[in-house]
Amino acid sequence: MSAAVYANPVCLSKSSAKRMACADTERLSGASERNMTTFAPVQEARDFLEQNPDIELIELFIIDANGMPRGKLLHREELLALYESGRPLPSTMLGLSILGEDVENSGLVWEVGDIDCRAYPLPGSLVRLPWRQIPTAAVQVSMHPTEGLPATPADPRQLLIRVIERLQADGFHPVMACELEFYLLDQKRDANGRPQPALDADGGRPHQTQVYGLRELEQIEPFLKDLYEACKAQGIPVRTAISEYAPGQVEITLEHGPALAAMDQAVRYKRLVKGVAHRHGMQACFMAKPFAEIAGTGMHMHVSVADAQGRNLFASEDPAGTPLLRQAVGGMLASLHESLLMFCPNANSYRRFQANSYAPLAPTWGVDNRTVSLRIPGGPANTRHVEHRICGADANPYLAAAAILAGIHRGLREQLDPGAPVEGNGYAQATTLLPTEWSASIQALESSPWAREAFGAEFLKVFLAVKRAEYRQFMGEVGEQDWRWYLSNA
Repeated sequence: MSAAVYANPVCLSKSSAKRMACADTERLSGASERNMTTFAPVQEARDFLEQNPDIELIELFIIDANGMPRGKLLHREELLALYESGRPLPSTMLGLSILGEDVENSGLVWEVGDIDCRAYPLPGSLVRLPWRQIPTAAVQVSMHPTEGLPATPADPRQLLIRVIERLQADGFHPVMACELEFYLLDQKRDANGRPQPALDADGGRPHQTQVYGLRELEQIEPFLKDLYEACKAQGIPVRTAISEYAPGQVEITLEHGPALAAMDQAVRYKRLVKGVAHRHGMQACFMAKPFAEIAGTGMHMHVSVADAQGRNLFASEDPAGTPLLRQAVGGMLASLHESLLMFCPNANSYRRFQANSYAPLAPTWGVDNRTVSLRIPGGPANTRHVEHRICGADANPYLAAAAILAGIHRGLREQLDPGAPVEGNGYAQATTLLPTEWSASIQALESSPWAREAFGAEFLKVFLAVKRAEYRQFMGEVGEQDWRWYLSNA
């Protein structure tokens, strides 16, 4: 709910932004491609092993279409080989459903013989996992542009890179920040088998909503202490923590930076939150709507574009920003329906859309207005940016960012007019609503010529195959709600 830490985007070369950007300027290991697909030099691994002699295991992971980390657990002596020559990963790893099952229509299973595709480590991603009992580190990998074929087009991070490169070719350098809400749940279910909020530090269980409550933050202080320490150790710049709109619901903001680096941090932060929570006997839940009667969880994305010198092109004394900002908003609104599946990828995602819930329902924008989908926060002129409020916390940050930036690029190229900003209650003034049904979003993305051009047919083939397989399996499952509604009444 709060605004992400979004300082002056001019300062891209300073502090944490410099640390994030430097990872994207390393050489491409073992290849001649001169793009943003850069991999870590082997010296990084040598230095890490020397500085961490106790590390025994290395968790290698790649982010799949659902935003899930998948990979292998390596022994210490395997690390240098990973950096020197990459690691073969099966093509199916990037075509799995959220349940971890092969999706045959993805084209990454039988027709390519589940071929091995080579992935390489990302600079700066080799870090300790302080919550693990065995001394363990983690390293994130991404598919190589050529050695990773045929899985490379399905790699969500590679998609984001392609979208960013097209923006940069036109002189626009995207700056982003991600703020993720989550629930802290007990690892044990209640007497009815339902999830329940985690115990407070004093042994009680929160049952009331205290938005912005300070006592609520005090009660999770042991968790927050370990979380902040782990983030510091991993170089993730976390900032403000607040108690959100429901018992056990928390939000911690991340600092802005170059779009790719910011999304790298978001996916690693999510993994870190889950690990620290598990160490404390809790489950960190990023499900969009885990409880029907209380608030859902969102992922607000803050975005602006800078020029090659780092100057914010949205900066203006006008609270509504520059003409470029309004064109960017126009592009995001024009492509919102077609890209909604990348913001709300699961059946549960659509349960979050309810009036007067701070979850947006319509393609609307406004200035300092939390009842619209695209909000221009207040603040100094040089911090002017857009807060994209549509994503659920279950969205894949790479794919969500790619869809946002592709929409912005559309607006800038076509100089789209978003119309007048909404003033007052955006829920009451909405004339066109977003689709709140999973299958409609799948169909909208599948039938969109704009999406095919923006994201590529190869990526869409895999992503849509995964989502259609999940849809069929989800709708084919008979459970408690069916029995309550129809067992006796039909």
